[in-house]
Amino acid sequence: MSAPLPAAVPPSRDWASLLPVIAGLVWLAHGSGLAWLLLAVLPGVLLVAAGVSGLLWSGDPRITQYGALASVIGVLFAVPGLLFLPWLGVLPAAALSAAAFLQAGRTALRLAEPAPGAPEPPADLKTWAKAALDEALVGYFVAVAEIPAGAEAESLVRDAAAMEAALLQRGWLDHPASYHQTPPAPTDARLTSVRHAGFDYQQLRFSSGFEPQPEVPGAALWHSYVPNRDCYARVFRQPQRGRPWLLCIHGYRMGTPWLDLRLFAPHILHQRLGLNLVMPALPLHGPRRVGRRSGDLFLDGDPLDLLFAETQALWDLRRTVAWIRAQEPDARIGVLGYSLGGYNAALLATHEEGLDFVIAGIPVADFAAVLWQHVPTPLRQYFEAEGLSRERYQRLLQVVSPLALPPKLPADRLHLFAGSADRVVPPGQPLKLARHWQRNVHWFPGAHLTFRGERAVVRCIDDAMVGAGWKPPR
Repeated sequence: MSAPLPAAVPPSRDWASLLPVIAGLVWLAHGSGLAWLLLAVLPGVLLVAAGVSGLLWSGDPRITQYGALASVIGVLFAVPGLLFLPWLGVLPAAALSAAAFLQAGRTALRLAEPAPGAPEPPADLKTWAKAALDEALVGYFVAVAEIPAGAEAESLVRDAAAMEAALLQRGWLDHPASYHQTPPAPTDARLTSVRHAGFDYQQLRFSSGFEPQPEVPGAALWHSYVPNRDCYARVFRQPQRGRPWLLCIHGYRMGTPWLDLRLFAPHILHQRLGLNLVMPALPLHGPRRVGRRSGDLFLDGDPLDLLFAETQALWDLRRTVAWIRAQEPDARIGVLGYSLGGYNAALLATHEEGLDFVIAGIPVADFAAVLWQHVPTPLRQYFEAEGLSRERYQRLLQVVSPLALPPKLPADRLHLFAGSADRVVPPGQPLKLARHWQRNVHWFPGAHLTFRGERAVVRCIDDAMVGAGWKPPR
């Protein structure tokens, strides 16, 4: 076991934070009128705020997240800004915004929590940019998240206590497997032909049939989400029988064709490798959404809803596997999931028998630990004072944790990859899953949004398929 890495000591003043301050002031100093108000004020104010925060409260992770997001806005706004604002002001503002973007990534990596067992990310501009892109994404997620407060926070504390009592009374916390039921294959499945972005495939739709345990608080509200009662999946099927099936599980806020088809590359997996592909939409995502955005209420809103979301996700994925087996009883089925999909791939591995392999890409392993760090400090202190600590939240999610039970597959059929500079799913998360699986991580020197094409990722997926006999060794 490697020795623990020393924690980074934040400086009392992060003087590099002067860079976004200067960038913001340059934005605000040039122009006037409506164009200035629409194009310069937002990036200018956000950059100044992030920079001043970095100077006064160095070390708070939200500073680099919002700073990276402000920098992205600054670079993007420079394009129309050149048309309506003095270019002598816009060009340096854009250049300084780009520099502030790199500074946010560098600072975030420098202050990252040590993860013994993970390689150090490269200290170069390319890696800082990748980390900053992750930081901007997290900043966006946190900015638009609906976090309970006031009366909702009080209700959350009461519901958490009632939920824990219900789970304990039925023995589900001590025996998570007993909480889940094995779904039958759907009897109302229907397929429709679709063409999108040059790809021809079929859309599969069937009723989920999932009903949350009525004893658990919030079950009735969850069941009221009507669009979520049907399952949807994109199916790419080979004309000849006997070809392997790859279950592709998307990430958070995805589940739409324009994102999923880019993520899973049917031109490679289906056309070049000759695989059958099934791309299900997770609960509350894509055509199953109940909010304005795909994924609303899955990870934001009431944090207790994650129990229902993951319980249904597991049910729906197993029901999709049952549909595949109803088509071909001897079907060879592998699973590939990214990010949130990696979590669900790992969860599926603990409950579903007979899978050829499972690949968890850039996976979350412990949602309580990840989500808890994004709760505002005063609200987190309130929850902890009322008995709802991170440890208690982890216990409530035990029944849907991929770490709660041993996988149904042998260790050599389990594979995972992760980025050493990942700022959405920190390296400590895949390491937890790797220890549980007793497997090594395929590390790549990049971040969450830039994993595609990395050699370690390609090698990981190739190893899984070769090990399962889906393709010959190179």
